[in-house]
Amino acid sequence: MQNTLRPIAIKKRIALVAHDNKKQDLLEWARFNRGTLARHHLFGTGTTGALLERELELPITQYMSGPLGGDQQIGAKIAEGEIDFLIFFWDPLQPQPHDPDVKALLRLAVLYNIPTASNRSTADFLISSSLMEHPYTRSAPDLERYLRGRTNFEPPQEG
Repeated sequence: MQNTLRPIAIKKRIALVAHDNKKQDLLEWARFNRGTLARHHLFGTGTTGALLERELELPITQYMSGPLGGDQQIGAKIAEGEIDFLIFFWDPLQPQPHDPDVKALLRLAVLYNIPTASNRSTADFLISSSLMEHPYTRSAPDLERYLRGRTNFEPPQEG
C-alpha cells in the first residue's frame, strides 16, 4: 500500500480518554501538563472529558461515554483527519464491556499513524517531545488509492 503525507499543525488536536480505573492517573497527568495542553485543541469521551474540563478549566470537546459510543466517535474523528493525537489510559486488568470498541479505536490510531500513548510513561515522552512545538508531517496509508484499487478488483477467471 502506498502512503501519503498528512500534516499535523503546531496546535495539535488531542483526544484524552481513560477507563474508570485510570481516570485519576489521567487527571494527575493532565494537571501536571496543563500548560502544554492549554496550547492545543482537546477532545474527550464522556466522564473523562467532563472531569478534565472541570479540573483543568480548559475547553474540552466532549463525546459520549466510551461504552455508549464515545470510543467510536473518537475513532471516526481520527479517520476523518480531525484528531491527530491520542492519549488513552486503558486498564489492561479490567475487562471492559466495550472491548471491541477499544480495539477498533486503537486499530484506527495505528492505521492512520497518529501519535498514541496508552500509559503515563509514553504520554510523558510524547508531550515533552520537541515535535509538540512544531508542525509535523506524518506518513499514513493512501486509503483513497487503496479503495480505488479494491473497487477495480476482478476475480480470477476460471479456466
